[in-house]
Amino acid sequence: MASKDSTPPYQSAARISDSQCFPQYTASLKCLEEFNTEKSKCQEHFDVYKECKKKEREARLERNKSRSLFS
Repeated sequence: MASKDSTPPYQSAARISDSQCFPQYTASLKCLEEFNTEKSKCQEHFDVYKECKKKEREARLERNKSRSLFS
């Protein structure tokens, strides 16, 4: 079994708290709480989170491309 100090070759984002985008996610939620679910005032937070998730997905796809059995 691997020790807690060892890090995997790449981060798993199976849980949102494991995602590199977790700070953007929590900022979006805090904004919604602050503005009483008035989504229009939080659009910038949503856009930042969406862009982060896009980059995270692209990085995962790139990692998986090199691991494919069919390439």
